[in-house]
Amino acid sequence: MKTDLDTLATALYARIDDELKASPWLAPARPAVGIAPTLSDAELLTLAVMSALLGYTSERRWLRRVGRDFWHLFPYVPGQSGYNKRLRAASTLFTHMIRILAADTSLWSDDVWVVDSTPVGCGCSRETAKHSDLAGWAQYGYCASHSRYFWGLRLHLVCTLGGLPILFAVTGAKADERETLRDMLDTAPDVLASHPGQTITGDKNYYGREFERDLTERDLNLLRPARKGEPERAGAHLFKPLRQVIESINQTFKGQLDLERHGGKSPAGVAVRILSRILALTAAIWHNDHTRQPIKRSLIAYDY
Repeated sequence: MKTDLDTLATALYARIDDELKASPWLAPARPAVGIAPTLSDAELLTLAVMSALLGYTSERRWLRRVGRDFWHLFPYVPGQSGYNKRLRAASTLFTHMIRILAADTSLWSDDVWVVDSTPVGCGCSRETAKHSDLAGWAQYGYCASHSRYFWGLRLHLVCTLGGLPILFAVTGAKADERETLRDMLDTAPDVLASHPGQTITGDKNYYGREFERDLTERDLNLLRPARKGEPERAGAHLFKPLRQVIESINQTFKGQLDLERHGGKSPAGVAVRILSRILALTAAIWHNDHTRQPIKRSLIAYDY
């Protein structure tokens, strides 16, 4: 099977469509009586994934490109307003399909996870911070990796070493990473049940006796670097290469999927744009895995 954007789009559409036929309750709620949408939910998610892979941050420009170059895949292209409303209403479907595609890969069974958070900037001026609809969710925070302050959110990720997203959450910039990890684990007991004895590695922010005891009770083994004043911890020689892995995954989101250029101006808009990028990476890994590509996280075949 070829690995190009058209092939990925076709395979993804078919997979989502089959899942919606088998589990129709996953689809966004709509009135029982009324006009059926011309663009199906499977086509909607496929459009969003292609937009993320091709680096479009403007929905109007993307829909014009679809009508010009991808009419053979999408005979009907909605207007920007309708497309935006449909995307925001489909956020739950995005979340379900990310999990379904991830579980349908060989990477799902990896016994080591990496956890980290990365900034998602939402504005660069004080006026934006004062008047944006995101005020109250977005906050001022500090990114130690790049030694900079920012106003926005944080994307928290639990991934395999191959970059497959397992769990994720979006919080304010000041949210405690340990509490967010606990919340992610609490909302996915089925994932923990299917991965007993999992090893999870993070940076120095994932510390504390109570926190580590909580992870142990969940049958998780935590690896992290020693903080100042602590004795050297087990697996210290692994932390540097594992740190490079999570930084590489974050860079895929920011450099290739334009995470920080999401263009969202409301909580629902930002959330679905982040979800579309997570689904895009998951779909690429899923397709690469099923076509037996050597590098599962490679997006090279799909970004032009």
